[in-house]
Amino acid sequence: MPAEVLHWLQPKDGGIYLDGTLGGAGHSRLILETADCRLIGLDRDPAALEKAAEVLAPYEDRVSLQHATFDQAAEVLRQLEIEFLDGMLLDLGVSSHQLDTPERGFSFRHDAPLDMRMNPQAGMTAADVVNQAEEEELARIFFEYGEERFSRRIARRIVARREDAPLTRTGELAQLVKQAVPGGNKPGRIHPATRVFQALRIHVNQELDQVRNGVAAGIDLLRPGGRMVVISFHSLEDRIVKQLFRDKSKGCICPPKLPVCQCHQVPAVKVLTRKGVKAGATEVEVNSRSRSAVLRAIERC
Repeated sequence: MPAEVLHWLQPKDGGIYLDGTLGGAGHSRLILETADCRLIGLDRDPAALEKAAEVLAPYEDRVSLQHATFDQAAEVLRQLEIEFLDGMLLDLGVSSHQLDTPERGFSFRHDAPLDMRMNPQAGMTAADVVNQAEEEELARIFFEYGEERFSRRIARRIVARREDAPLTRTGELAQLVKQAVPGGNKPGRIHPATRVFQALRIHVNQELDQVRNGVAAGIDLLRPGGRMVVISFHSLEDRIVKQLFRDKSKGCICPPKLPVCQCHQVPAVKVLTRKGVKAGATEVEVNSRSRSAVLRAIERC
């Protein structure tokens, strides 16, 4: 959503902007092309940082790339001696590069190691989770993060399967889910393993906790008039962002019967997008992954 990002972020000359989910640096490049500004780019994936350095090489005197997650933005800014931002962009979820790199194990389209870590240098893999977690925990992960209605059935099948041998490949897990789900072998629009893979990825990378903490902390980093733009790709992320923006935009929260305000709370932000902004038909036709994207924006009061 390049045009939409620029419209709501409104980069200006002399500003300081943070791209908290750098990825392929497409959005960062657009920001730097649009305004004579400074940009800080964060990503937990070392491969993304290497690619971004190549893409942003023409602007290297205005760019600082950091190996960090966006909920660590405050610490990064302290190290760079930056107090406030004029804008912050978060393009949540897994990147196209990660999905399209088979050995990263994010997709079941290719048989690959069951990894799914956005930072392949740290943390547990998806294989660790499916082979070590208790049945109840697996069912919770699939239901809570994937909204999978057959979560218990799938978890039970995984536990039974790993008694013979551990699950280590994406193809193995995808096939097991197809067999566990009623009608899983029938052709359908959505692969039966889609929600399970989403849930494992979210759990492995602690994505929802990062969204909660990172968005709330990011608002405090904006100077008055500074803007935050967040793009979500599934309802769980979008729900968190929408609620955080709504809560931060509230004024008085005293009980209605109180004649005089006692809380003295004032809105921290102004919500700019009352409804989530969707990708246009032309972009969806060119990039089918943008179909599920929802953009929301706020301005610091």
